[in-house]
Amino acid sequence: MNQTVLIQAMVYLASGVLFVPIAKRLGLGSVLGYLLAGVMIGPAVLGLVGDEGHDIMHFAEFGVIIMLFLVGLELEPERLWKLRTPVLGLGGLQVLLTAVLTGGLALTTGLPWQPSLALGMILAMSSTAIVLQTLNEKGLMQTAAGQNTFAVLLFQDIAVIPILAIMPLLATYPMASGPDHNAHTALLDSFPGWLRPVAVIGAVVGLVLIGRYVMRPVFRIIARTGMREVFIATALLMVASISVLMEMVGLSPALGAFVAGVVLANSEYKHELESDIDPFKGLLLGLFFISVGAAINFELIVENPLLVIGIVVVVMAAKALILAVLGKLFRLKTDQNLLFSLGLCQVGEFAFVLFSFASQNGILAKETVDLMTAVVAISMGMTPLVFLVNEKLLLPRLGTKELVDKEQDTIEENNPVIVAGFGRYGNIVGRFLRANNIGTTVLDFDSDRVDTLRKLGMKVYYGDASRYDLLKSAGAEHAKLMIIALDSPEKALDLVETVKKHFPHLEILVKAIDRDDTYDFMDAGLTHVYRETVDSSLRMGVDAMTLLGFRAYQSQRAARLFLKHDEKALAELAAVRHDRKQYFSSARRRIRELEELLSSDENDRWLKDIEDGWDPESLRNEVKQMNP
Repeated sequence: MNQTVLIQAMVYLASGVLFVPIAKRLGLGSVLGYLLAGVMIGPAVLGLVGDEGHDIMHFAEFGVIIMLFLVGLELEPERLWKLRTPVLGLGGLQVLLTAVLTGGLALTTGLPWQPSLALGMILAMSSTAIVLQTLNEKGLMQTAAGQNTFAVLLFQDIAVIPILAIMPLLATYPMASGPDHNAHTALLDSFPGWLRPVAVIGAVVGLVLIGRYVMRPVFRIIARTGMREVFIATALLMVASISVLMEMVGLSPALGAFVAGVVLANSEYKHELESDIDPFKGLLLGLFFISVGAAINFELIVENPLLVIGIVVVVMAAKALILAVLGKLFRLKTDQNLLFSLGLCQVGEFAFVLFSFASQNGILAKETVDLMTAVVAISMGMTPLVFLVNEKLLLPRLGTKELVDKEQDTIEENNPVIVAGFGRYGNIVGRFLRANNIGTTVLDFDSDRVDTLRKLGMKVYYGDASRYDLLKSAGAEHAKLMIIALDSPEKALDLVETVKKHFPHLEILVKAIDRDDTYDFMDAGLTHVYRETVDSSLRMGVDAMTLLGFRAYQSQRAARLFLKHDEKALAELAAVRHDRKQYFSSARRRIRELEELLSSDENDRWLKDIEDGWDPESLRNEVKQMNP
């Protein structure tokens, strides 16, 4: 028996380790990688997993409970209030209208209204994992479509909770029972009908009170032990206990975990809980999706290919239509609306969870669950293809035109500077150059921003700056400088590669978000790398020193000294960043050197010597050293 368990563990882990990186490399996302792993080890291909896969799926559903707990931790009341219009308006309408339309379509096939409504609610979900990953990789999260997509996905995550609470009321088929089912529900079975809702409400209220007034002191006591493994065990025990309590009163364990997460969202232990529990969530969810892949009924797909594909097309088209109408209602531009509606038209990974829940609780028949599981998996697999079709075929024809005809004359000016990205960083650089009468050609992938800048009279073009044809049309062959101020480091590296390959004469100045991005740009051979917060952070430090009574020249010199030392340290650390031991050793040494340098007696004597005035010669020598 132990050998069998170990062999099964080895099969599941090996399949995930093998296929998830392959799927990521192909741009399919980790969820599809896990599903592919399950298909390969399942009965349809290698047959390494049999009926025991269903038992493992039930165990792995604990990962879904943990995920809902983490979702609750992220939903601070203040954040929800700021996003209330797109989340409640756009997200709420999307879920409601999609559930009604798809549920109505299911009703026309002869299904009773209960399973039809359940299907409608399940199919309203989209894939958070695939969509957000794709938008991040393409650098589109800061666009209007990206922000509205995030709002809809956030509402869908929240909507899972009431959906799980409503679905048991829709049961029409015999309920799947296990050895523990009666034990879990026995607590409410003995209550009169009118008392059961009171018990449920009491359990939820008690959960809130325990989370607010009991768990925080408990975590405080555990944290004082300094033993991380005990803290992790306490967090998992809390989630498991909440799940059992919810099952005892007839509610979804995921609902209880979500409520507990919201209660602890403002806790001082929020980030510790997230970092400690997240690995368990990822592993168990991966196991769950592998089990789903292994359970896909390929005989059903082979026997009814037209039916399965037909349902996929109808569902995705219906969702895209509803999303497009809502996008228009919320004033999204055509290309942003295309990205928004087509990006969310698939059915998401939560559908697998809800189908499993619906099957166990007699809400959907097994045949329906098998058919729709295949539909969801195929719709998720088509998502990268839909993004590609939108990007290559639809946007160039229907979206904001790249380099429209009325702007063609600007290309002939052959501006010396091309600015890629006109967000919070590139905007300041571009306006500064323009104010000094330096000709600039601006490229940006946010159509709303492009339209606004054109109204202000600026020469701006919509499009992906990493494309060779766009750069050539923008005059890269005759320009002198390329300023890269993109929000996505991945897109910036793609642009660097394109420029180096096709326009090697261009001097590249690039914005980096943090040190890791800086290292990547240095590895790419760039010497003009600018961390976006360094200068403003040092300016704040200078002002802080001045307000504390330091002389202005003393504060300015300290800032220049700090920057000079930090730039040298950056070059040294970049060379050893892959050796974590040496990296941290060098970083600690550099920090000590900087502190000693700024507080040295020699520095103090220099400041004392010039206390009554500037030392222009010293400053000139320092500038020469910084700019040889």
